[in-house]
Amino acid sequence: MPAAPTVDFTALREFIARIPLFRTLHYRLDELKPGEATVTAPYTADHDGIFRSFHGGLLLTLADTAACCALLALTGPDQVMTTTDMNIRFLAPCNSDATARARVIKFGRTICPIHVDLFDAQGKHVALAQVTYMRLEKMPAR
Repeated sequence: MPAAPTVDFTALREFIARIPLFRTLHYRLDELKPGEATVTAPYTADHDGIFRSFHGGLLLTLADTAACCALLALTGPDQVMTTTDMNIRFLAPCNSDATARARVIKFGRTICPIHVDLFDAQGKHVALAQVTYMRLEKMPAR
């Protein structure tokens, strides 16, 4: 397993807050520590699918975002990465804010699988996901 660089978490939180999707969906970064992140998405009726609950695709987007944050907490913001695959198992409808808790399973040189549990505002386990990221090159200095 490669050694993780030292990460400036204040700078990383600022970097994450500037991610366009993070702002557009009004996500909140609740917790960030090496290899782990907790992200909450506020619920509105605009997030409903056809069955009047949080749309499953948006829950998977939340899982992907939390997974990315957990990996960034090991690499820092200069790591270029991409999602290679994701899967999700829905356990219950979500009719409230949704919180995703992500944990890096293996910090590999290239491939990094990440487990994500999703909960509603009452703490009910509504889904679980596995997201795999591929680490690419570092971003050039700005």
